[in-house]
Amino acid sequence: MSENEPPNPEEMSLDELRDEIRTIDREIVEKIAQRTYVADTIAQVKAEKDLPTTDEEQEQAVMDRAGENAQRFDVDANLVKAMFRLLIELNKVEQRESR
Repeated sequence: MSENEPPNPEEMSLDELRDEIRTIDREIVEKIAQRTYVADTIAQVKAEKDLPTTDEEQEQAVMDRAGENAQRFDVDANLVKAMFRLLIELNKVEQRESR
């Protein structure tokens, strides 16, 4: 296997597969942190412009994208949308608390 080829899960040991999961889990948390940082910046802009915390049209656009991406990557759309609903709700709580 060359250096640039992704690992073939069928050729990996259980420990190697678990290491791969640990790496993916860390990357997921890193992406959540990045998303939270951007959402916090949006909250600051909303506060400066005296805009409401909730933007239902934008939330629906996020949910639609989540569903489309779930289909694209062949992942359960209900699971993906539930995760995004949770992220949105957590961001809204933080926005309300910071005002």
